[in-house]
Amino acid sequence: MDDFESRVRARAHRLWLLQGRPPGGADDYYDEARELVAIKENAAQARKPRPRAGAVGPSGEPIESIVPVENEGDVPTLTDQGEESTYPHKRGGG
Repeated sequence: MDDFESRVRARAHRLWLLQGRPPGGADDYYDEARELVAIKENAAQARKPRPRAGAVGPSGEPIESIVPVENEGDVPTLTDQGEESTYPHKRGGG
């Protein structure tokens, strides 16, 4: 049995103990334990540093800021600026 498998079995056993030793044994917790061990071991790989301003991506193009996309809902549209009115207007003329 390899090291990863032994850690998964140990975690499954601990989960089984924490649940009060229900019938079925630790094998019922194997899948959950496998996922938890993998998450713990690969957490550092999942975290990537944020690119700094002016950084260049792998393709050589500059990395754009996410700020405009995050604020997209805050930009008024023509409708927001009164292009549609809900009140009646007087017609010009005599």
